[in-house]
Amino acid sequence: MRSRIRLLRLSPIDEAEFVAAARRSRALHSPWVAPASTPAKFEAYLARMSQPDQNAFTVRRRDTDALVGVITISNVVMGPFRSAYTGYYAFAPFAGQGYMREALEAIVRHAFRVMKLHRLEANIQPGNRASIALAKSCGFRKEGFSPRYLKIGGRWRDHERWAIVAR
Repeated sequence: MRSRIRLLRLSPIDEAEFVAAARRSRALHSPWVAPASTPAKFEAYLARMSQPDQNAFTVRRRDTDALVGVITISNVVMGPFRSAYTGYYAFAPFAGQGYMREALEAIVRHAFRVMKLHRLEANIQPGNRASIALAKSCGFRKEGFSPRYLKIGGRWRDHERWAIVAR
């Protein structure tokens, strides 16, 4: 079956569409993630994700080119560790339609086959059942719990550590 999505590197041309999508998706994202919802925040996010150890991709529908979501491979460490983190979120109205599952499966393949990583980790807030289900469906396994792990929306939030390793 042909994929319904394409992954494209996040770029300056995505700004207006990204900001609009983030604004219309506030209810969907709260309290899990706070995507860049202003041009200034987008430019700062793009600058951060343009660093050598950061990779951000837009997830787009292949048939319409609509912006479905974002997926990242970040904090890449090579050497004997060969590990990175992944993060992802859909934009309204595309959540729950399987697009992000295709995106996560594609990013895992990219991380292991192209980047030659050994491990990919996703840190997910315990109450984010949709994100946990997505990670599990793509082969991630729960490895542990990290209290007050990441600051999101101005608060330190607990996270579960989910990971997948190359075979």
